[in-house]
Amino acid sequence: MTSRRQFLKYIPCTFVVTKYNAVLADNKNVINYKITAKKTSFSFKDNTSAELLLYNDTNPGPTLKGNVGDILRVNFTNNLDEPTSIHWHGIKNINKMDGVPYLTQDPIQPGETFVYEFPLNHSGTYWYHAHMDSWKQVAKGLYGPLVVSNSKENIFDDDLVILADDWRLNKNYEIDEKSFGSLMDWSHAGRIGNWLTINGKKSPEYQINKDGLTRLRFINASNARVLKFGSSLKKMKIIAVDGMSVKPFFQEVFTLAPGQRLDISVNLNDLSEVNFFEISQKKPLNAFVLKTIKSNQITNNKRPNFSSKYSFPSLENAKIIKIHMQGGAMGNLAKAEFEGVEKDFRTLATEDRKLWAFNKEIGSYDYLLGKVKTNEVVVFDLWNDTRWPHSMHLHGNHFFVKSNEFKGLNDYLLRDTYLMQPGEKSKFVVLADNPGKWLFHCHMLEHAASGMVGYLEVI
Repeated sequence: MTSRRQFLKYIPCTFVVTKYNAVLADNKNVINYKITAKKTSFSFKDNTSAELLLYNDTNPGPTLKGNVGDILRVNFTNNLDEPTSIHWHGIKNINKMDGVPYLTQDPIQPGETFVYEFPLNHSGTYWYHAHMDSWKQVAKGLYGPLVVSNSKENIFDDDLVILADDWRLNKNYEIDEKSFGSLMDWSHAGRIGNWLTINGKKSPEYQINKDGLTRLRFINASNARVLKFGSSLKKMKIIAVDGMSVKPFFQEVFTLAPGQRLDISVNLNDLSEVNFFEISQKKPLNAFVLKTIKSNQITNNKRPNFSSKYSFPSLENAKIIKIHMQGGAMGNLAKAEFEGVEKDFRTLATEDRKLWAFNKEIGSYDYLLGKVKTNEVVVFDLWNDTRWPHSMHLHGNHFFVKSNEFKGLNDYLLRDTYLMQPGEKSKFVVLADNPGKWLFHCHMLEHAASGMVGYLEVI
């Protein structure tokens, strides 16, 4: 086991701790929304019809908006014929509002209503999605954007959400129902699709103000596909990652793993349009187009001055939790414990549909990774000892990680979802200042369903 002294040699420890308290206040402005989940017909292509599960009959679901300091109250009704719940991805939430069935709340049964209510303490780009059988419910469309604004950042003439999804459709442009639960998907990269949409549409166009400043908020709602975006711009200016402002940096292309978000600032100057492409495959796909229109409504000439608002915590007394990730096809997991019984990998796969493990234990919503005290600093010492990438997401918290996802960047970023490559070893530094039971799992949703999941308890 790595000693604390050995680990601390590699990470600076001269920073201060940022505290957080999620407390509802009587004098806060309350933003009210009503959301209903139900089966809905949707057309991916002219003269076709697919049956999806949607919020308020739209794909994506309605964009929820609020300001820092507001209380978000969502009156949710489940009109599906199956239980569900909603997770607020990236929000540093109150634990009982986190939306994890059996861990933070009971599943919301068909016909039932549940009220989610929590403070919006941080600005940024977030999203919400189903967390009951999410490998199926998210794949059928149960998600939507959540944008929290800060008046100090209100300098953009246009502000657009770019929510991307990778659907698996059959030849009739319907959801490929037969492939749900495929062990091939679950043991490999996950449910990879064949139809890319941006905000529910194929290659849409958006108009923005000429000579204005535009913010694009990218969200990857795919079950498993790691998206990669390029554009006809020489470089793209990144100003936020996973909802957290960063010191701006430039990239020619960027990857976006399932669950991740990334904001860029765009000023087209003399250009009349710019094209964005998804380039993860051999043949680039047209993702969307921005076209400029003349406008006399440009309100200011301010330019963004973003930077990280959060300080790296001291690691002097940090608690280290080692997590050895194993399993999947072509992996080295010979056996693992599941529900108190040790089984060989073949039995786990064929009889239990379990294929991934943390520390040789098949994970679940009941699997405790560690218990820590409030305001304790925790280091997840992770090793992706598998042949597949994993998009690791921590609920209710962000963590500092030395990201390898951006070319030429060698800084610690504050994230809630980080893409670990096969064989990669990484350290997630968490200030555990948010009490509760917080899920930690791979956001390749089939991987989580088949064992790559556990929780951190903060007491």
